[in-house]
Amino acid sequence: MKVLMLNGSPHANGNTAVALREMEAVFKENGVDVETVVLGNRDIRGCVACGACAKTGKCVFDDGVNELAPKLQEADGLVIASPVYYASANATLIACLDRLFHSTSFDKTMKVGASVVCARRGGCSATFDELNKYFTISGMPVASSQYWNSIHGRTPGEAEQDGEGLQTMRTLARNMTFLMRSIALGKEQFGLPEKEDRIATHFIR
Repeated sequence: MKVLMLNGSPHANGNTAVALREMEAVFKENGVDVETVVLGNRDIRGCVACGACAKTGKCVFDDGVNELAPKLQEADGLVIASPVYYASANATLIACLDRLFHSTSFDKTMKVGASVVCARRGGCSATFDELNKYFTISGMPVASSQYWNSIHGRTPGEAEQDGEGLQTMRTLARNMTFLMRSIALGKEQFGLPEKEDRIATHFIR
């Protein structure tokens, strides 16, 4: 089992990292390979809807998004983590995710997804919902925990004092591990769900 974790914070050792390290420890205890990539401190531009990726299979902007594509393709699970900025995720992370999901044509069905959010106080639920949409548009089951996947802290390292938040992260990692293993067994016996030809409509006709 492999899990790719994307840290959308510009602070590699901030409170978002505290949450991911708690999950990483559980993954490793259960024999799951983990790779964490810090994105929030990188210069990543947004999608311009040029459509070139449909022809080339990759994004025209070579700023790190294409490096993540094979990592995501190989992973059984994806964790997306972000601090909360104005009731939303870090804009750099969103720019990366928009292009990563749009430019990759490989099947993401049944890769397990989990969102993690960190805030001083409010905005966690809105950001949590925002990040989960990347999974639900891609046929990716969303892992759950004992509470919404949030942790709280303001100054660096303060999240280590959030006992409930840390427990939520550990539970999330255990549930995600169980779900990935269960899906792997299901794929061996039943394969992936049957797919229909895509029907694309819009609201003009």
